[in-house]
Amino acid sequence: MSSLLRLREFVVEATRVVERAPDDERAQLAGVRPLLADLVAHDDWLPDEYATPDAQYYRQYLLHADPLGRFSVVSFVWGPGQTTPVHDHRTWGLVGILRGAEVSTAYEPRTNGNWIAGAPERLEPGRVVAVSPTLGDIHTIANAFDDRVSISIHVYGANIGEVRRAVYDVSKGFEEKPFVSGYANAATPNLWNFGRA
Repeated sequence: MSSLLRLREFVVEATRVVERAPDDERAQLAGVRPLLADLVAHDDWLPDEYATPDAQYYRQYLLHADPLGRFSVVSFVWGPGQTTPVHDHRTWGLVGILRGAEVSTAYEPRTNGNWIAGAPERLEPGRVVAVSPTLGDIHTIANAFDDRVSISIHVYGANIGEVRRAVYDVSKGFEEKPFVSGYANAATPNLWNFGRA
């Protein structure tokens, strides 16, 4: 299978999953998870322009946005030592590690209104983890390496670059600051031409 065809086939199958269960988060997570695991098991398909790091900030490249807004596929590219702030997603999501490794730290609410960090979890290539408001939605992610790039592929149950989400200021009692992430690339790639490459 050509590298770009692999990505196209993932999008086709993920579209079928969300069409079969349009309002069922559990079914969407269960259906897309093995597809993403298969995709990240092969590190031969991501075009270089969606795998380029920035010297200062991690990058989020849009690979596919479903035209009906039902899901999106994004590559996250982490330069050495880069990390996110504490943030949420406000939709379901799956994270598959393609290259390098990442460290995820989840935050859990406490009855007194405080939040506590869980144990950092190292995510190696091929690993797929889920987030959502029903499963646990607030975390930080960091490149596990100080000397190399790491890349993960994320699938979300919305066009994540347009979702109004929040980062949380740990130094101010988890004060919520709204944001919309957007994407590092200005245009959505046309996956339907990828199979011809």
